[in-house]
Amino acid sequence: MALSACCNIVCSSNINTSLPSFPFKFPSLWPTNQKVKMGPLSVSPMGFGTWAWGNQLLWGYQESMDDDLQQVFNMAVDNGVNLFDTADSYGTGRASLDRMQIEQIGIGQLHWSTANYAPFQELALWDGLVAMYDKGLVQAVGVSNYGPKQLLKIHDYLKDRGVPLCSAQVQFSLLSMGEDQLEIKSICDSLGIRVIAYSPLGLGMLTGKYSPSKLPTGPRGLLFKQILPGLDPLLSSLREIANKRRKTMSQVAINWCICKGTIPIPGVKSITQAEENLGALGWRLSSDELLQLEYAAQQSPRRMIQNIFQTR
Repeated sequence: MALSACCNIVCSSNINTSLPSFPFKFPSLWPTNQKVKMGPLSVSPMGFGTWAWGNQLLWGYQESMDDDLQQVFNMAVDNGVNLFDTADSYGTGRASLDRMQIEQIGIGQLHWSTANYAPFQELALWDGLVAMYDKGLVQAVGVSNYGPKQLLKIHDYLKDRGVPLCSAQVQFSLLSMGEDQLEIKSICDSLGIRVIAYSPLGLGMLTGKYSPSKLPTGPRGLLFKQILPGLDPLLSSLREIANKRRKTMSQVAINWCICKGTIPIPGVKSITQAEENLGALGWRLSSDELLQLEYAAQQSPRRMIQNIFQTR
């Protein structure tokens, strides 16, 4: 199950950190005791994704970054964030309970379904979730990259075995709000499953930091080159609302995810990015602003490429 597992680490208030706590706090931005329910857990309304904390190809990770990333983690915890998304594949197999210095994972999720390429493995993976839950290795279980049909199947399978499905992680943003995402959200709402929104900033395309003439290096640059030229209506609306509210485009895009009832997990590599992301908390877009952004997204001819492992 190692190649198909991801997990969400839910930190307790007395978590130990190996470096001193970061002094910057946001007491006036949002009440840090404001949490949302996800199964048996109480989590911050936004988590942090850690894909960039071990991935060299897409995010340029180097071991020399570890001290800075530790500071980012400490700062997040100090400011009330207690949800961190990680996976064994992010650090090329480096994730483990020992390495993470915890005895129990908050939420153990299947990283993706094998239905698209090895359907005969699917039940074994589902049974693995049941076993982890029954043995107390995880407090709750969830899935990632499951489409509407497969989501209903695994929900019923787990329910029959006394295991509640707690979360469904899916690519969800103003760049990814197609029929599948909306159907998944509707199913989750009806079944009491919390939607975790990964890539809420479209790998950075919604930050306003890039343009067709200013692209990131590596594989992201090739993707941005295809999509960015068709995002003018959406980026213009994000910029307009950000300027009016004295927020950044990233903060507006993340807040949209929160207003849609999801828990976004933007990636973060630096204190500056962590500080900016935290600024998405403690306020809400108006209904008119939500409609404006969604209309602009519909008028933008380009969409985010969907995960190839996403099932129906």
